[in-house]
Amino acid sequence: MNHETDPAEPVAEIRDLRVEIDGRAIVDGVHLRVLPGRVTALVGASGSGKTTTGLALLGEYPAGARVTGEVRRPVDGPVGYVPQHPAAVLNPARPISALLDDIARPHVRHLPRAERRRAARELVLGAMADAQLPDAAELSRRRPHQLSGGQQQRVVLAQALLLGARVIVADEPTTGQDVLTRSGVVERLAAVAARGIAVVLLSHDLDVVRALADDVLVLRAGRVVESGPVPRLWRAPRHEWTRRLLDVQRTAPPGQAPARTGRPVLEVRDMTATHGRGASVLRLPGLALHRGECLAVVGRSGSGKTTLGRCLAGLHRDHDGQILLDGTALPHSLRRRSRAQLAAVQYVFQDSRAAFDEHRPVLPQVARTAVRLRGTDPESATAEARTTLARLGLPDELALRRPGELSGGELQRAALARALLARPRVLVCDEITSGLDTVTRRGLLDLLTALVRDHGELSLVLITHDLDTAALAHRIAVLDAGELVEQGPAGRVLTEPRHPLTAALRETIARPGT
Repeated sequence: MNHETDPAEPVAEIRDLRVEIDGRAIVDGVHLRVLPGRVTALVGASGSGKTTTGLALLGEYPAGARVTGEVRRPVDGPVGYVPQHPAAVLNPARPISALLDDIARPHVRHLPRAERRRAARELVLGAMADAQLPDAAELSRRRPHQLSGGQQQRVVLAQALLLGARVIVADEPTTGQDVLTRSGVVERLAAVAARGIAVVLLSHDLDVVRALADDVLVLRAGRVVESGPVPRLWRAPRHEWTRRLLDVQRTAPPGQAPARTGRPVLEVRDMTATHGRGASVLRLPGLALHRGECLAVVGRSGSGKTTLGRCLAGLHRDHDGQILLDGTALPHSLRRRSRAQLAAVQYVFQDSRAAFDEHRPVLPQVARTAVRLRGTDPESATAEARTTLARLGLPDELALRRPGELSGGELQRAALARALLARPRVLVCDEITSGLDTVTRRGLLDLLTALVRDHGELSLVLITHDLDTAALAHRIAVLDAGELVEQGPAGRVLTEPRHPLTAALRETIARPGT
């Protein structure tokens, strides 16, 4: 955006913020000036303190935290918040229209009663359009669980816009979104800032930061190690950690694809999935996954990727057709699958926080998978859980904490460990790298490719919006509006796409905003 001059007075400000939990500083001495009409980005690895700093602008801190320093918030308007995991703040029992109508109604109370409903509806549809939600009239009738993760995030952005926020804290607002939609979000947030609203962007996506932000603060272990304008930081980073974050070296591919001979380990035949009694959201005539194979499922937000993954794992039972494991049809519902079937197909959620009990430490929750699905005794399961968590970068110090005390990236690794303790035949990973910084993301992808390469019995379904991540797979399937529009070897799909959507994704992948 590159404004030439800074406004004299910040709309919000943080001075010397320190947040401690049990004597451990998770934010230490942070200063932040939030200026009207400018985008300030906070970047850093998972656990660096980005979200804690952003939430301080809303006056929210972790339970039991000791807080010192000064936080000055806007006096003439609220601070809006777009969380990394939007499902946690959306009422699952109410349709989207009702959630947004509640916010819109106060804005139309000055109108005659007969005009209020129509005016509120126009505000809602306008906010949904501003948040890059197409087909707003149809989507507004759905409930949050009937939307993709990217759609849920944009609903929360629409809520913030309806609130008339002076400051919007956007926590990973492009998480789980394809490159086309991500470019739209960049444009939308830039337009928000152009109206004089301050945007605080918490993001691991350095392409988005470079395209959108005016200024950047780089955090590590709760401290700001470098700050400055985006052009200077990208051109001449001064701190070693900044240089590591800007390193975009890609993960090595998983190696030569295994021979697709014999019966598939997992196969989909003639699937049509719906949301309740609504229209179909996924139509899949056939899809096969072979032993030792990594299959990437890509497509725009709302294309049906997550619905497919949930069907495979028995989490979405509203579908026709068959899902076969080693040639045997799996029950549609999770509750009707045997322990062996449950263990064989494991699902790692995009929103890992919602998949854990917030009141119990992470370690016993991970260990319980081995107890429940494999009959392992509790002591052995706990030892195996410790080993697996440590391998994924979560030592006992972190594993013994409750989920709310872990960052999104740390909790995502715990979710992967829990699935691995089932010793699955098929691992379905739903956007599990979309909320991670470049360093953590690369490490996790290295681990996944090594698991597939070194353990010939494990097959991987990698649901992703990111074609760079999909390039790690042996094969790619492309979904568009619930239809399978292209599939084939990863090298061919990425270099010689046969469908316009695949070609568009490739053209946009270079960098948003350039």
